[in-house]
Amino acid sequence: MKMSGAQMVCEALIAEGVKTVFGYPGGAIMNVYDEIYKQDGFEHILNRHEQAAVHAADGYARASGEVGVAMVTSGPGFTNAVTGLATAYMDSIPMVVISGQVPLSLIGTDGFQEIDAIGISRPCTKHNFLVRELSDLPRILKEAFHIARSGRPGPVLVDIPKDITAEIGEFVYPDSVNIPSYSPTLKGNKRQIEKAIEAIVKAKKPLIYIGGGAVLSNASDLIREFAEITQIPAVETLMARGVMGAKNPLLLGMLGMHGNYASNMAMSETDLIISLGARFDDRVTGKLSEFAKYAKVIHIDIDPANIGKLVNVDYPIVGDVSEVLEKLISGIKGQVDAEAYNDWREVLERYDALHPQAYEDSDEVIKPQWVIERIGESIGEEAIITSDVGQHQMWAAQHYPFDRPRQWINSGGLGTMGFGFPAALGAKKAFPNKRVINITGDGSILMNIQELVTAAEYKIPVINIILNNHFLGMVRQWQTFFYEERYSETDLSFQPNFKALTEACGGVGYDVTTKEEFDTALKDAIEQDKVAIINVQVARFENVYPMVPANGALYNMMLAPKQIEAKETK
Repeated sequence: MKMSGAQMVCEALIAEGVKTVFGYPGGAIMNVYDEIYKQDGFEHILNRHEQAAVHAADGYARASGEVGVAMVTSGPGFTNAVTGLATAYMDSIPMVVISGQVPLSLIGTDGFQEIDAIGISRPCTKHNFLVRELSDLPRILKEAFHIARSGRPGPVLVDIPKDITAEIGEFVYPDSVNIPSYSPTLKGNKRQIEKAIEAIVKAKKPLIYIGGGAVLSNASDLIREFAEITQIPAVETLMARGVMGAKNPLLLGMLGMHGNYASNMAMSETDLIISLGARFDDRVTGKLSEFAKYAKVIHIDIDPANIGKLVNVDYPIVGDVSEVLEKLISGIKGQVDAEAYNDWREVLERYDALHPQAYEDSDEVIKPQWVIERIGESIGEEAIITSDVGQHQMWAAQHYPFDRPRQWINSGGLGTMGFGFPAALGAKKAFPNKRVINITGDGSILMNIQELVTAAEYKIPVINIILNNHFLGMVRQWQTFFYEERYSETDLSFQPNFKALTEACGGVGYDVTTKEEFDTALKDAIEQDKVAIINVQVARFENVYPMVPANGALYNMMLAPKQIEAKETK
C-alpha cells in the first residue's frame, strides 16, 4: 500500500492498538498532524505544554500497563519533552515519543528549530531512532513499541525528519521484530533459583523487599501468594505501594528515607533480603556500609545491570519477577514451616507498636496526614492516586490505604514537580470510570497549571487536592533540620487565587480551612464531574516523619517529637 510517512505513523499507532495520543503540534511534525486530522483510529489530546503531554502519556502507561504515546515537534517542542522522557526513564515506564525533526538536508546546519534530539535524549531513553530512510519507518516504529514494553520497560524516542513524513512509499507493517542484539532474559537460572530456595529455608529473619519492577511485571498476586505460603514479612518501596495491599498482615509498610520505623528496622536486622524488582536506590539504602549488614541478598531483576550495582549480591537471578516467582513458589512449597518466622514477626510487631506510622491530629488546624486518610476513607480502593513531589508525596505514600498495584502513580527516580496533574489526565483517559485524585503541593501544582484548560476542554474530571502550606515544603523541612531555619526562596506566601483560576479555566474550585469544609468540597467535586482544585490550608510547619538524613543509617531515624517521647517513656 502506497502512503506518506505521516500516514505510516498513524497506521502504525492503530496497528499497535493505541487508543490515546497526547501531544502538541509544530512545523516539523505538521504532516503527521494533518493525517491525525483525517483519521479516526485513535484520539488525540492537545495538552498545553509538551512536558505535560509526555507526563500524561506516562500516567496512561503507569495506570494501564500499556505503552503510552506522546507526539511533539522539533527544537523547543522536543526540549520541553526531555523532562518527561527522563521521568519515565528513571522509573522504567513504557512509552514511545514521536518527535518531528527538520528535513534531512538541514540537519547539522543550525536550521530553524533544529536540535540534536538523538544526542540529547541518549542518556534518558531506553533507545532512540533517527529515521533516515522512509523504507525503515515501519520497522523502526514496530521496534520502538517492542523495545518500550519488553524486558525492563522504558521510553523510546523516534525522531522523524519532515521530508520523511512527506515522502510516499510502500507501507508494510511487520508482524514481528528481529533484533539479534536485544534478547532480555525472562525465566531465571534454574540452579540459582534452587540456591535461593535453600537460603530461604535456612534463614531466621528473612524479609521480602518489593520494588517498582514488581508492578511492571504484574507480579502482585504471585508476591502475595509467596508471602502467604512462607509467612515472610514484606516491605515496599515508594514505587511498589499497593503490591501487597494495605490490609495484608504481612506488610510492614514502606521503607527508606521516609519509611516507617518497623520497615527500616526490619531491613537493618534481617539476615536474608529477597529483593523482587527493586534496585537498592539510595533513598532506600541510606548509608551503604550500614545497610542490611547482617543479610545475605537474593536479587531478582530483569536488568542484569541492576544486580550488584550498589550492594553485594549472594544469589543473583536475572529474569522477569513473575516468571521467577512462579518457579520459586513451586519449589518452596512444603519446604518452609509456616511458623518458622514467628519470633521474627513478633519482634517486628513490637517495633511497629513502639513507633507506629502516626501523627498528632488537631482540631485547630488541618493536618495534611488527616486529608490523605480522609480521601482514603471516602474513596479508598476505588481511586487512582497521582502525586507531585515533596512532602505531600511522602504523606500520601505513608497514609493512603493502597489496595492494588497501579493505584499509586508518582515520579520516584527523578522526583519531578509538575508530574501529578498531567499524569492524572493520562490515568483518567486509561480508566474513565475510575475516580482519579492528584495530591499536590502549592509549589508543584503551578508547574503545569495550564493543564486546567486541557482537562476542561476534553472533559477529564480529575480532582487536584493542594496540601497548601505556603512553602516549598520538603525543601523548607531540610532547611529547618540542616540549614538553621534559613528559609531561602522557599516561602510561597504570595499565591494566586486557586479557586478563581480554576473557574476561569472551566473547572470548579474550592478554598478549604476546616475539616467540615474539606468533606463538603470533596463530595461536591465528585458530583460536579469537572476538573477541580481543592485548595486546603494545612499546618504550615508540619514535617514528614520518620526521616533518615541523607547518607544516614536506616536504623538511625529522626522521629516525630511525640514518637521520641514515647520511646523515652518505654
